[in-house]
Amino acid sequence: MFTFDTGMLIALERRKRRATDAFRNLVRRGYLPIVPAVVYVEWWRGRTDVREALLAAVVVEGMPPALCRAAGEALAAVRGSTLADATVMASAALRGGGIVYTSDVDDLLRLQQHFPSVRVLGV
Repeated sequence: MFTFDTGMLIALERRKRRATDAFRNLVRRGYLPIVPAVVYVEWWRGRTDVREALLAAVVVEGMPPALCRAAGEALAAVRGSTLADATVMASAALRGGGIVYTSDVDDLLRLQQHFPSVRVLGV
């Protein structure tokens, strides 16, 4: 499974090469990346055609209680982590791990200690 954080969505919106290459590869292979709802909130600044196209190609994940608990525990365990980062990592971990695409590698690597089943890839 593949999870996108806010930085990945911004990189896609700005057509950054590494992000668009990774995204095209996922779509070509039939994957729909997951975007936790808190990431959607953090990223959204109004409707554009580009944002609408991105949303059509991902799955926006709600905030069920298990995800809230896992993210909250990560916030307590990893000092200085943010709600969005903890939620992204918890989302991936609760689905069995996988890869998180981010432009915020250092912060997510700190959270990886709490979520060892999740790989972090920079864009």
